[in-house]
Amino acid sequence: MTAEELTIRRDRMRFIKNSLSANLCYIGILFDVFYFVSLYKSDVGSYYYNIMIGASIVYNLLFLLAVFLASEGVKNYKMGYSYLLAAVGVMQIVRIFVIPMQAHSATTLVNGVETAVMSDGQFYRILVFLVVSAACLIASAAVNYSRCRELTAHLKTLESQSA
Repeated sequence: MTAEELTIRRDRMRFIKNSLSANLCYIGILFDVFYFVSLYKSDVGSYYYNIMIGASIVYNLLFLLAVFLASEGVKNYKMGYSYLLAAVGVMQIVRIFVIPMQAHSATTLVNGVETAVMSDGQFYRILVFLVVSAACLIASAAVNYSRCRELTAHLKTLESQSA
C-alpha cells in the first residue's frame, strides 16, 4: 500500500463508522445470549434456585446493556469504550469459574436419584460460548483502540498541515 493510499484510508475513517468493532460486540452479545439460554434452561432439581443465579441474571442484564452501549461508542471511534470492552471480555472468562465450574462439579437429588447438575456436553458448550464472547469483546477493544490511535494521529497531521 502506497503512502497516498494509506492517507486516503485514514482520511475515510473520519466519515465512516467503525463497523468491525461494533459487529464484534454484537457477536459477543450473541454468544452471551447462547450462554444465558443454555445455562438457564437447565432444570435440575432446585440447584439453580439461589442468590448466585439472581446475581448472575442481574450481571447478565448489565453486561448486555454495557456491551450494546459500547458497540455504539466504538462505531464513533471513542477510545474509552475499548477499556470497557476489554474489562467485560475478561469478566466473561472469570464467569467460567463461578456458576459453570461449580455446577459441573455438583450433584443434586432429583426424585431420590443423585444427578449431575451440569453434564459434560453442556459444560463444554457453555465454556465455548463464554470464551468466544470474551474473544470477540477483547478483539473489538483491540481493533477500536488501534483505529482510534490511528485516527487521532491522522487528525493531528491534518491540523498541522492546515496551520
